[in-house]
Amino acid sequence: MQVRKKRAVENKQRHKLTYVSYPLCKPKKMWFFGGKGVSGFGASSTAEDVTQGIDGSGLTAIVTGASSGIGVETTRVLALHGVHVVMAVRNIETGRKVKETILTETPDAKVDVMELDLSSLASVRKFAAEYCSSGLPLNILINNAGVMAPPFMLSKDNIELQFATNHLGHFLLTNLLLETMKNTSRENKKEGRIVNVSSEAHRYTYKEGINFDKINDESSYSTMYAYGQSKLANILHANELTRRFKEENVELTANSLHPGAIATGLMRHHRILEGVVNWVGKYFLKNIPQGAATTCYVALHPQVKGVSGEYFADSNKGKPSPVSKDSELGKKLWDFSLGMLAP
Repeated sequence: MQVRKKRAVENKQRHKLTYVSYPLCKPKKMWFFGGKGVSGFGASSTAEDVTQGIDGSGLTAIVTGASSGIGVETTRVLALHGVHVVMAVRNIETGRKVKETILTETPDAKVDVMELDLSSLASVRKFAAEYCSSGLPLNILINNAGVMAPPFMLSKDNIELQFATNHLGHFLLTNLLLETMKNTSRENKKEGRIVNVSSEAHRYTYKEGINFDKINDESSYSTMYAYGQSKLANILHANELTRRFKEENVELTANSLHPGAIATGLMRHHRILEGVVNWVGKYFLKNIPQGAATTCYVALHPQVKGVSGEYFADSNKGKPSPVSKDSELGKKLWDFSLGMLAP
């Protein structure tokens, strides 16, 4: 009884340390709908639940957008299981504060912070060059960062901000890190995993799916359709990577996922809606530990070994929209993205 009581106190203290700087990350929220799926987990499972008993020591992961929302929890839980996590963040100072909080909880955690602004192709190239020259291996790449439904804006490279940040920045980052992942997989004889954090919003996009001819057209811009377009691109990207990995016969996988409906700062561009979501959310939305569960499941769990080109939700295989499975659209997006990256 004393040991059990001690663990309960430790767990309570750990969560206190984790959430002190992040008021939206209250672990008391509960997800009311849906039971456990085939995996043994469901919508109410947390990131710690789905990784229980898994030893991630010897693995190295990059998590983009690791200084806020589910990126923080993903980083914390991976580090808790021995994974060396590189936090790829836009704000270095914020990233360091998150790192300090994680080290307070887990003193022997391996966490590094590197600067990455996904809306800047120059920043992506700089990050990738520094990472590759560091000599670090790379087993897991979690493309987590994103922006949601801002007013029409162009990135530093004059590309619509949501497409630039949510898709193109991650597309370039992944391409630049692929050789490192392939080498790591060959040398360590371990499967490498790429995880694209998408959304159920991928179902709500422009009529064409990807509005190739009007990516930067302000007159036809819809905040939510543009967001859905970028999330659809995340799934198409993972599926096309899968096709290429099979052709090359490399031991890498690529999957996409929906983290769930979560009250995070993503809705900061819509203050009234954000207020309603936060008010109602304490009863019906996932909390941050639940929101990070599927990411951690796909990144670490043995059940996902060898699985690629799938879309996950609530730590189980889900059913994405039919258009997300369109291989020709995936190839077209790949070529289109390469064209946008050309000098």
